[in-house]
Amino acid sequence: MSKLTHFNQAGEAHMVDVGEKEVTQRVAVTEGYIEMKPETLSLIVEGGHKKGDVLGIARVAGIMGSKRTADLVPLCHPLPITHVDLKLTPDVENGRICCETTVKTNGQTGVEMEALNATQIALLTIYDMCKAVDRGMVIQAVKLLEKDGGKSGHWVRG
Repeated sequence: MSKLTHFNQAGEAHMVDVGEKEVTQRVAVTEGYIEMKPETLSLIVEGGHKKGDVLGIARVAGIMGSKRTADLVPLCHPLPITHVDLKLTPDVENGRICCETTVKTNGQTGVEMEALNATQIALLTIYDMCKAVDRGMVIQAVKLLEKDGGKSGHWVRG
């Protein structure tokens, strides 16, 4: 098993030095979902929510969240993100909205944190916009599906 990289030899937290790493294209894909009452999902899908386009606003919030990751995660490097694709898909059968996010950069460290943050912020925005009608919504299963680039190469969830 690899060692934890965000601790120095003395066990103190530190920011990993990526200065000597090769610049490569980095990609991360994440997903998660938010479960809700069928009536809440109907409001969103039919566009009947009085706050407006819930999914459009959540998509923009997720994209913005990806760009602010280094401001929120203390040891995360600020990265020049080159692309964010955030898909929000209603799943009426299971009473939820699924979020899949792809983030790309050309850099010396990966974009897994940016993709995870984007997914969570998009789902949290849905919660915020719909909490007046459904406080019981649950954000679940936010996870990394795939990453590519850098020394560790390509990884796909099994």
